[in-house]
Amino acid sequence: MKAFKTMLIGFLKEEEGLTTVEYAVAGSLVAAVTVAAFTTLGENVCGTINFLADVINPNVGGAAAWAAC
Repeated sequence: MKAFKTMLIGFLKEEEGLTTVEYAVAGSLVAAVTVAAFTTLGENVCGTINFLADVINPNVGGAAAWAAC
């Protein structure tokens, strides 16, 4: 039983697994920020294109006739 306790304490003190978790958390945060940035950028680009479409041809019926964002 003492050997199991020693092995368990050694496993809990080992920090190698902790670095893997830290990399996973950092990677997921980078992915979330990237998705948010590209979503915002896409919406802004779509809004600009619709604005330009309305300026070029205002008689078509608004931005909805050109693109749906």
